[in-house]
Amino acid sequence: MSEKRSSKEKDGFFKQVTKEANNIVQQTVDSSGKVIKSITGEGGLIGKTVDSSGNIIKKASEKSTEAIDKTVDTSSEAFKKVKNKTFPRKDKE
Repeated sequence: MSEKRSSKEKDGFFKQVTKEANNIVQQTVDSSGKVIKSITGEGGLIGKTVDSSGNIIKKASEKSTEAIDKTVDTSSEAFKKVKNKTFPRKDKE
C-alpha cells in the first residue's frame, strides 16, 4: 500500500520551521512596508527606501532558508551513509 506523504511530512521538522520562519519574515516585511508607505506615501524617497530594504531582507531570508535546507539534506545523507555502513541490513532468504 503506497501512501503519498504531504510536503510537510517529506520536509521534516527543520525544513518546516525554516519555511514558516521565512513566511513570517516575508509577511512582516510586506505589512510593515504597507504601513510605512500609507503614512509617508508610495512614491517618495522613504517609500522607495522601504521597498529596497524590504527586498534585501526578503532575499536574505530566502537564502538562509535555502542554506538550511541544503545543510539538512547533506546531514541527512551523511547520517544515512554512516548508519548503513555501521549497521548494514541483513537480507532475509
